[in-house]
Amino acid sequence: MPDFFETDEIVKSYDGTIVKRIFSYVKPYRMLLALSALTLALSTVGELVLPILVQRTVDEALVVSWASIDPAAVSDPRLRGLDIDDTAPRVEGRLFIREGSITSLALRDRTSLEADGLLDAGPYYLTPAGDGFVLPDAIKRDLDKANGPRLVDGWFIAPSAYMGSLAASDARALRTADRSVVSAYGWLLLVVLLVVLASTFSQAWSTSLIGQNVMKDLRMDLFRRTSGQSQAFLSKQPVGRLVTRLTGDVETINEFFTSVIVAFIKDASVMAGALVVLFAMSPRLGFIALATLPPVLVATGISRRKARDAFRRQRTWLSRVNAFIAEHIAGIAVVKLFGRERASSAAFDQKDAELMKANLGEMLVYATFRPLIEFFSSVSTAIILWFGAGLHDKGLITLGALIAFVNLIRMFYSPLQDISEKFTILQSAMAGGERVFKLLDADERIPDEPSRSLPSPVRGHIEFDHVWFAYKGDDWVIRDLSFTVEPGETVAIVGYTGAGKSTVGALLARLWDPQQGEIRLDGIPIRNLPLAELRASIRPVMQDVFLFSGTVAGNIDLGLGLERPAVEAAARAVRAHGFIEKLDGGYDAKLGEGAATLSSGQRQLLSFARVVAHNPSIVVLDEATSSVDTETERLLQEGLSELMRGRTTVAIAHRLSTIRHADRILVLADGRLAETGDHDSLIVRGGIYYNLYKLQYQMEATTRS
Repeated sequence: MPDFFETDEIVKSYDGTIVKRIFSYVKPYRMLLALSALTLALSTVGELVLPILVQRTVDEALVVSWASIDPAAVSDPRLRGLDIDDTAPRVEGRLFIREGSITSLALRDRTSLEADGLLDAGPYYLTPAGDGFVLPDAIKRDLDKANGPRLVDGWFIAPSAYMGSLAASDARALRTADRSVVSAYGWLLLVVLLVVLASTFSQAWSTSLIGQNVMKDLRMDLFRRTSGQSQAFLSKQPVGRLVTRLTGDVETINEFFTSVIVAFIKDASVMAGALVVLFAMSPRLGFIALATLPPVLVATGISRRKARDAFRRQRTWLSRVNAFIAEHIAGIAVVKLFGRERASSAAFDQKDAELMKANLGEMLVYATFRPLIEFFSSVSTAIILWFGAGLHDKGLITLGALIAFVNLIRMFYSPLQDISEKFTILQSAMAGGERVFKLLDADERIPDEPSRSLPSPVRGHIEFDHVWFAYKGDDWVIRDLSFTVEPGETVAIVGYTGAGKSTVGALLARLWDPQQGEIRLDGIPIRNLPLAELRASIRPVMQDVFLFSGTVAGNIDLGLGLERPAVEAAARAVRAHGFIEKLDGGYDAKLGEGAATLSSGQRQLLSFARVVAHNPSIVVLDEATSSVDTETERLLQEGLSELMRGRTTVAIAHRLSTIRHADRILVLADGRLAETGDHDSLIVRGGIYYNLYKLQYQMEATTRS
């Protein structure tokens, strides 16, 4: 079966206009957005601080290494850029600085400074020897020995090689101050972790709340716009497609907020921050890390293009599958009655297979890109360790900095590992946003630009003045139709199938607008009346009754907020009260979708009760009794008298026996008014109406026999 409905191509991968329109829905939630930005900044900074704290802990407490400088060399140009604090320890006439401070020196300058005796890289262990400082006996015995420790100027100083030779108990007793530093950094690390935890939670909560509110507002706008579109527009849209727009496509926009935007900003911040910290710790290793990026950027670019095409196909085929399912589930009775199960299954199998291929294409991009980034991350870490070990041996980088480098490299690549997944969501959001805003931008609504209001009360005078109408092109359904209906008059419209009978009722309620001519209500062109007023004055009873899931009373009331006695009075008027009382729950009986548990006649009675409850000035009966049995028709005829009393009634009917007592009968043929008159005069004329009546009488007689 070929696709009747319009296709919906996705032609854009990223569109700033779509993003801007999405963010326009965030404006009412600026405070939440500010909270999200603040907590995002806190969590990002906190994550970047963690490796720095680890580096400081290692270099300042776990592996304590000092170098000494001749104070006379402070102004030496070879020490340019070296930050020597005024509080630097001074022992035996030399300044001591952390080994990490001299790692920034050029290797040539460092070598020449050592050769001139201006720099002694050591490394040394240095700690204050103030009040409460107690040396273990084993260390006391080694004081002032060659290559041993010394107590000088209130400081304990020893070569790092000597410290490595100490027993564990002696080292533990000596390094009490270092344990205090480790403890302080440990508590600081815990505080930072708690801040990251709290800020990450707040950021996730605030962005989720923004996303949910945006999704709610967007879905409401979409529902209002879609429900306000013309029948011409809705007839081209499969129900499954519209459901996908209001559910799946809107949900992808929610994920755009909760997963993509925040993740992209945070990932970009972490990656940029990691590079800055890397270069601050060691420009040499920073450039080495930067040199590993080109393959990653190439892989990311290729993945982005592949993902774009895969996600377009996936969204397109998902929409087609949803439309197919909705259409065939709605028409399942026809499928079964005409034995189309196998053919429908085959057609669905083809669409489902295409959707599976699209999903597999999406998974292939994800499954290829993530391991590839993991490979690059491992290679980059290995390169950093290889070169870092060499630099550490030369004293050009500290052990803490090397450990921090490994952590920062993993922090840098971790966002890249998620980029495929986030790009999937980004593509889905762009596709969903493009579809949603395309539906929002579609404006095929019946124009509602009133210049007049209906008088109160509405008299119900109807006039068609040379009306022409076609659903498509020049395929005219109504041709130069002119007639009037007086207030309180009952006019029946009959004719062969396709004559345009039901179209007259649709034009009167402005479900469609005629291309030529004018329709007037109480002398006012209906184009000049507010749609809400017009449709409140005209209530139809359709041949195919639609009842909403809910209670019986709710379907009669339909939002009016009537008290129960008024609902029951409307049901009694059309003789529906009897069968309603027999239902399980009566007026509170629950009806499923379409009220399939009720007979067609019972559903029609409820639709009659609904019209009576809304008390319109004009009633349009469109084949209202064509699907009821004789007994139900008798009940309906009794109720119709009450329904039509004091109201203008337009009855569209195939069963001519139901409109014999109409004040006037209009006979349509090929969209034109062919005959007019009451039943008897039309029979005497022997024209189209007579032939219709005779044919129907013969068919009924044959059926009875």
